[in-house]
Amino acid sequence: MSVPIRGVHHIGMSVPDIDVARRFYVELLGAEEISATEWEPGNDWIDSVVALKGSAARTFIARLKNVQIECFEYLSPRSPEVEEARPVNLFGYTHIGFEVDDVQATYERMVEAGLTFHAPPDLTMITTDEDGRKAGFSATYGRDFFGNVFEIMEIHDNELIKPN
Repeated sequence: MSVPIRGVHHIGMSVPDIDVARRFYVELLGAEEISATEWEPGNDWIDSVVALKGSAARTFIARLKNVQIECFEYLSPRSPEVEEARPVNLFGYTHIGFEVDDVQATYERMVEAGLTFHAPPDLTMITTDEDGRKAGFSATYGRDFFGNVFEIMEIHDNELIKPN
């Protein structure tokens, strides 16, 4: 029996500042904000869905081509501070991977905006033949403004990983 999944609709993320999240996803990554809402404490339906009593939040959904990111700033209850440089080997979601046209240009734009990366992209992993066709891929991990790990990837024809 097959599972009736149609695909990934969105990834949800709790953030300490919705405006800073908007800067990352909409301004730096070029996502299209498609909705925004908020709710006050006392919404029993939402409280039951998120399993939090007296929840209140501001939220937006941004579309990045084939997936949507839903960001929540919970005003109530507030999250305790988290380790900003949370290691990627801890159990749970480790990162979001973004496919980009030019990994080096994206890396440079993000560094200029104040983001940090574990390492610069290794462009020796991408080759160009005499006809100008590229092969291979390059990727690197960075940290968003809250310390969450993301990956930027430039993918061309290769045996290991396929582009979207």
